Amino acid sequence: MGLNIRGLKVNYGSIEALKGIDISVKEGQIVALLGSNGAGKTTTLRKISGILEASEGQIEFFGNDITRMPANKIASLGVIQSPEGRQVFRDLTVEENLLTGAYTVKDKKTIQKNFERVYRHFPVLKERKNQIGSTLSGGEQQMLAIGRALMGSPKLLLLDEPSLGLAPLIVKGIFEIIKEIRADGTTVLIVEQNALQTLKIADYAYVLEVGKIRMEGSAQELSQNPKLIEAYLGDKKEQ
Repeated sequence: MGLNIRGLKVNYGSIEALKGIDISVKEGQIVALLGSNGAGKTTTLRKISGILEASEGQIEFFGNDITRMPANKIASLGVIQSPEGRQVFRDLTVEENLLTGAYTVKDKKTIQKNFERVYRHFPVLKERKNQIGSTLSGGEQQMLAIGRALMGSPKLLLLDEPSLGLAPLIVKGIFEIIKEIRADGTTVLIVEQNALQTLKIADYAYVLEVGKIRMEGSAQELSQNPKLIEAYLGDKKEQ
């Protein structure tokens, strides 16, 4: 059980952004979706979240057909996305930002538990809970974006480029926290250009190239094939 995508096609006007992809994410895994800019990675996440429409194909989540389900219903099933570029509410405090992520959660005790979970993973957010979002560093804003997604009690956490624009040391810390989130029982689908770092924490990976899955396999298999990584991902050295 988990997420199953079969024959998914998504168009932007006359451009076919996804050309019939198959992806499976088993419960309890970290699965990576890798590829260069324009490969279709973000499009895939946006379709899973219900933001885009599919022209063909099917998406099932724990037995529910979510292919044409509206985004709010998909979120209420536990599919929660942390978007590319963080998109924190700049004029809200850290705590207010986090609370916006809990809009599908009706139980106050669950919301409190989610706050505790977020602050356990990201202690700096607790220290800054009354600070305005725009005053946080890039790394702190990324932590806030992931924390906000965790407030929605995700069964499946969708992460879109969490390392984008961050220093290597900060990236390493965030990737360690992603492993902790999985250890808590949350399944993760991560979109990244930072292939080598991502393969270190993933169980399985897919390589997208211009809307098609060009390669898939265990993260260990792909990480041990430097020619493959260079050819498809442009990662010539470890970051």
